Amino acid sequence: MPDFIYKTPERVLAASGLAAIGAGSFLVWFFDPGKASFFPGCPLLNVTGFACPGCGLTRGFHELFHGDFVAALDFNALVPVWALLFAFLAVLFASIAVRGRGFKLNFVNTASISMFLGISAVFGILRNIPSEPFSVLFP
Repeated sequence: MPDFIYKTPERVLAASGLAAIGAGSFLVWFFDPGKASFFPGCPLLNVTGFACPGCGLTRGFHELFHGDFVAALDFNALVPVWALLFAFLAVLFASIAVRGRGFKLNFVNTASISMFLGISAVFGILRNIPSEPFSVLFP
């Protein structure tokens, strides 16, 4: 992927994305998702009783932001992966907004995206198996 020079609309969008990540992170840090009623629940879990691969991420990030890594993993074992993804996006958006260009992304390709989606799908299936050791993955 070439090192593009972004024009003003793309820079504004990148700054907006960075602001959204910051505002969302602040809300999850400040309000406990287990007690605050304005955080949406998972529609799949509410309707079917099955947990999707993302179930527990909001509560997991709240615990992660407060320094409780074990509790964060208890809510969703993929919290570290999502944290790296959000951190990468924040740095990329900041780079585009400030410098007008991103950086070369040799590791973002069809294979890495397919691997991430595959891991998420397998995790989503395993966490819904109602027997040990898989039941510990349920949020």
